[in-house]
Amino acid sequence: MVTSQPTPTKPEWLRVKAPQRERIGAVADLLVDLKLNTVCQEASCPNIGECFAGGTATFLIMGPGCTRACPYCDIDFDKSVRSLDPSEPERLGEAVSRMELSHVVITSVNRDDLSDGGASQFVACIEAVRRRSPLTTIELLIPDFCGNWEALAAVMAAAPEVLNHNIETVPRLYRQVRPQGIYKRSLELLQRVHESWPRTYTKSGLMVGLGEHDAEVDDVLRDLRAHAVDIVTIGQYLSPGPKHLPVQRFVTPAQFEGFRLHGEDHLGFLQVVSSPLTRSSYHAGEVQRLMREFPR
Repeated sequence: MVTSQPTPTKPEWLRVKAPQRERIGAVADLLVDLKLNTVCQEASCPNIGECFAGGTATFLIMGPGCTRACPYCDIDFDKSVRSLDPSEPERLGEAVSRMELSHVVITSVNRDDLSDGGASQFVACIEAVRRRSPLTTIELLIPDFCGNWEALAAVMAAAPEVLNHNIETVPRLYRQVRPQGIYKRSLELLQRVHESWPRTYTKSGLMVGLGEHDAEVDDVLRDLRAHAVDIVTIGQYLSPGPKHLPVQRFVTPAQFEGFRLHGEDHLGFLQVVSSPLTRSSYHAGEVQRLMREFPR
């Protein structure tokens, strides 16, 4: 379980300069213009300056409020029943076109208030992007749809190139970190994608620093690989504020590199992106290189 030990001092390798307005302004202004949300902003991602300056963003649909209140996450909790915005997919498609993105990541808040968990909105967004920007590769970062496999099938029928679903943490910590999630259900989702849609690259990610041990991280990596996951991201958990779970430890860059080498060289992942500031869609466009090297 997560303990309440004093939070360790943040090390130098985690100190990120605040992004300058002129570096992120163009992307931020476009998002305001099109009334779109990004996980970069809503979840207080430390890489927002780098990504916005490079003209990239991870679009957050069906938000910004989330029907789950995971204590590690900075996205607002909203359990009210809300209708979907039918104009959102077209606005997202326009943003991808105007930004001339070669690869786009689309994620969402959890929408447990919807019968399909929002699967239909994911499909509409994929279709809108393909109409406006047919050469753009699409990566989805999806919730677990509460185990609704028909909803998953609907999303996969739209043929995203990459399907990401984060495992988030080790099984021992699920009750504290991801109370409405089920570890085995997340693994099953990833396995189903691989078995039924083998041309899609599967991806997952986890945070470290929540009280897990390195041996438990290794166990999760082995579970992910046993369920045919291709790509893994591993990053340092940073507490968004005093109402969220505290950081239990800061993992060193050398340890992150060890996770990467172990995952790629010994477990057989196509790619492990592992560093203190790694997040789920950090440098996500690199998947295009993997698609060339390991075509399906």
